[in-house]
Amino acid sequence: MVEKTKRNIFVKEGNWMKKIIIITTGGTIAMKYDETKQGLVPAVSGDDLVEAVPALRQVAEVEVVEYANVPSGHVTPAMMLEIAHLADQYASRPDVAGIVVTHGTDTMEETAYVLSLACTTTKPVCITGAMRGASDMGYDGLANLLGAVRVAACPEAAGRGALLIFNDEIHAAAQVTKGHTVSCSTFISPMWGPVGYIYFDGIVFRRSSQVVEKLPTEQLTEGVELLQVYAGMDGRMYHYLADRPVQGLVVEAVGCGNVPPKVMEGIAYVRSKGVPVVLATRVPAGRVAPVYSYLGSAGSMEPLALLLAGELSGPKARLKLMLALSHTHDNDELQKIFAEPLY
Repeated sequence: MVEKTKRNIFVKEGNWMKKIIIITTGGTIAMKYDETKQGLVPAVSGDDLVEAVPALRQVAEVEVVEYANVPSGHVTPAMMLEIAHLADQYASRPDVAGIVVTHGTDTMEETAYVLSLACTTTKPVCITGAMRGASDMGYDGLANLLGAVRVAACPEAAGRGALLIFNDEIHAAAQVTKGHTVSCSTFISPMWGPVGYIYFDGIVFRRSSQVVEKLPTEQLTEGVELLQVYAGMDGRMYHYLADRPVQGLVVEAVGCGNVPPKVMEGIAYVRSKGVPVVLATRVPAGRVAPVYSYLGSAGSMEPLALLLAGELSGPKARLKLMLALSHTHDNDELQKIFAEPLY
């Protein structure tokens, strides 16, 4: 995917304003109801989206870059990295104060995390979208876009990694997840909550994003798979993936990093092939921890030298491994990349 167009939407003459780049990728925020297809479809251009928010003129000079107009389920990790490179390209301009990416909500948290890891700029990078289409009552896209531009123009947003802006809340990319299939308040950070809020008269940050990791790369490693553990699961899929072979594997375990005995055997087979394995948890909140020592527990698998995902979800741990493998395939070095600082 390549950049399609770029346009200046507003320039305030005689009074310098901050310039914000809006990179549009599609999603519900750019969709309308189609009578023939009986559902929402891509229909709104980046220009249309920005022109529908006159209040932007009071916040910033806005430049639109149309990257794509696709549902977020069509966005691949390679595209996410392209968007990160595009954000860095525009952020390198001295006249640009921040970046906003519009995106579908289904994989928004994943793109946000790639932006946080891969973007080298310290300027604000914000991502937002909508849960309702542009033709729906209560369309939330315009308010979310305005909020994202306001945060991107806020100096206090700099250096925090990518921020997900939704429903007047500001979330850290590593912590946020989609929590409801249709609600406009869908995005939550289960353990720590938002890092800030958007008010009518200002932006408020109440905590830092703690450690903002960086794994910039020109190309990520494909062939990294994700398996979620369930009761009674055996090792067949693990053997299949190891023999395929995969470049890496993320296992979303139960509890604090535990798996059935047959899954442990499958993981051991994957590791015997030299494939790095990340141990995550399918639980929405909490970190992977070797608390137990019974067969299949995280503690019992310590000899396998697994990479612990900490508080990262399985999908985010997969993206981190894809980026990390572009730097090294050495398991000891990968363990350092995945090491979680504790405070």
